[in-house]
Amino acid sequence: MTKRLLMIGYGAMGAEVHRLLPDGMKLAWVVVPEAFAAEVSQRLDDKIEVLSRIDQCTETPDLVVECAGQPGLAEHGEAVLRRGLTLAVVATGALADEALYQRLAGAARDGGGRMQLLSGAVAGMDGLSAAREGGLDEVTYEACKAPRSWRGSHAEKLIDLEAVCDRTVFFEGDAGEAARLFPANSNVAATIALAGLGMRGTAVKLSVDPHTQRNTHCIHVRGRFGEFTIELNGFPLESNPKTSTLAALSVVRACRQALEPVSF
Repeated sequence: MTKRLLMIGYGAMGAEVHRLLPDGMKLAWVVVPEAFAAEVSQRLDDKIEVLSRIDQCTETPDLVVECAGQPGLAEHGEAVLRRGLTLAVVATGALADEALYQRLAGAARDGGGRMQLLSGAVAGMDGLSAAREGGLDEVTYEACKAPRSWRGSHAEKLIDLEAVCDRTVFFEGDAGEAARLFPANSNVAATIALAGLGMRGTAVKLSVDPHTQRNTHCIHVRGRFGEFTIELNGFPLESNPKTSTLAALSVVRACRQALEPVSF
């Protein structure tokens, strides 16, 4: 039986997820700001309802995915969870806001919903969260991207992106600070923190490299289990250099998991 998906947001990531939806999962509802509803409607099949609020969906989706970024999660997350639905989240950086995290967790408890945090643009979160059970001593995260991936972000206040000639570090701090200052770029930092030592306990270093076309993520973890290092070199979406292709694919994977009786 075909399952029905509600998607929050329909930008570059949402369009990519829609294009790659597995057989058996159908996009039935899209939630976007009212000002963009007419534009989005023109891009979609007329069988897909375009809404501006969760309560306008009068039926029950089998899965809700967030593809709208941190503002979208903050605006719609509670309404989804209070209806007892599963919400797959990419914009984990929003959870650096402790008050929002508590509101969403409370809505899930009260309504019987479930918030599924996706791995997004990075790998190894299953191993990190498993290692946490035995105790962690250190978790560090380094990200390096091309100047175009940092344009329009807080990085422009810290470094001249047009003048940089070599790989240059422009931010060092904790994951919570990184997620707040770079909401479009640092969901990975928040994801690692939530799987490991938390927002304050996770050290983050951000760099720009004019000679790369990839997004490089390097995670180093040390604890009672031992030690591991993961490096991932990913491509951004062609339609949006601030969005990782792998992040979109992690949403597609969540849709496939909702269909399969056995999944990783």
